[in-house]
Amino acid sequence: MTGDVAVLGAGMHPWGKWGRSFTEYGVVAARAALADAGLEWPAVQLVVGADTVRGGYPGYVAGATFAQALGWQGARVTSVYAACASGAQAINAARAQLLAGMADVALVVGADAAPKGFFAPAGGDRPDDPDWLRFRILGAVNPAYFGLYARRRMALYGDTTEDFAQVKVKNAAAGSLNPNARYRKRVTAQEVAASAVVADPLRLLDICATSDGAAALVLSTLDFARRHGSGSPVRISAVSTVTPTYPKTVLDLPDFATDSAVAVEPPAVGFRASIASAAYEEAGIGPEDLDLAEVYDLSTALELEWYEDLGLCAGGEGAKLLRGGATALGGRIPVNVSGGLASFGEAVPAQAIAQVCELVGQLRGRAGERQVPGARVGITANQGLFGHGSSVVVIR
Repeated sequence: MTGDVAVLGAGMHPWGKWGRSFTEYGVVAARAALADAGLEWPAVQLVVGADTVRGGYPGYVAGATFAQALGWQGARVTSVYAACASGAQAINAARAQLLAGMADVALVVGADAAPKGFFAPAGGDRPDDPDWLRFRILGAVNPAYFGLYARRRMALYGDTTEDFAQVKVKNAAAGSLNPNARYRKRVTAQEVAASAVVADPLRLLDICATSDGAAALVLSTLDFARRHGSGSPVRISAVSTVTPTYPKTVLDLPDFATDSAVAVEPPAVGFRASIASAAYEEAGIGPEDLDLAEVYDLSTALELEWYEDLGLCAGGEGAKLLRGGATALGGRIPVNVSGGLASFGEAVPAQAIAQVCELVGQLRGRAGERQVPGARVGITANQGLFGHGSSVVVIR
């Protein structure tokens, strides 16, 4: 099923390390989204929560947790988990139920209270869990994967550590203009180069932090939006949640091996590019229609990869696109004008929703100093562990 749904409201809790419950962050974001939509909580007919694994049972049933915290009022409820793609899956679940006629208006919420340092798998001995194995057998924390990807780009395309640093410089400049960002200080390439090596060739300032934070959206059918007085709302016109195609020839978390391509030719379109391709096809647009993009910059090097996967440039030309200034504020196709994960850090269930919040603000023309002039079409790109695609197309 395809079709547009309206975005009536968007709200966030600022990212940071606040030391409070994920529920508290989610409620703040939800109330901000409801206020932005001009709706009272009892009007919501469906609540979809993106789950966090760090909240025990309340986190595993986030939809009901947020509904209870806001006050039981009888709405339908759904909870979803897809690691870093949880927010996109939550948006997709709400959109599907709205288009199916099961509800007219929905609240989507994602929130996290992340640990300090790098994420680790759930506790216990679980030798059949590839995420547990990569930590226990390989000792491979997430930055090890980021470093391998960066080395791959250097070997294949000639990218340099200076190119990677310039991604951080660009995103920090944009994040300095965003009141919801955790880090609001501009950064120089020299500061990136002077930071500690974490996973060669990447340094501390090349890698995103973990953060607390929350984001929420109020979505509705187009009929409800018109009845509510919003005749020309920002709309979600596609949500891509595709899985990879066998054989998968480029490594991805949590696996540190690729599928065999000895006997089977690799697919023409790799996994990450297929995420964007599915979104473009569903929305009936192409990369030439975009005004801006929010992408999943777990590391500076990975942002360059997304330029190519989104079709903003040819394969291997991500650094060239960056060097020409096309992806900076004021450039041809600005990327991560929110500041990206470089400025926010990871709050896993919230980050894909936060990307959409940024696009909504931009397409409404309310992004202040980081506004992209005349923005009408934006895309997000993200992915979750175990082959969860995540891309959302937002239009006006």
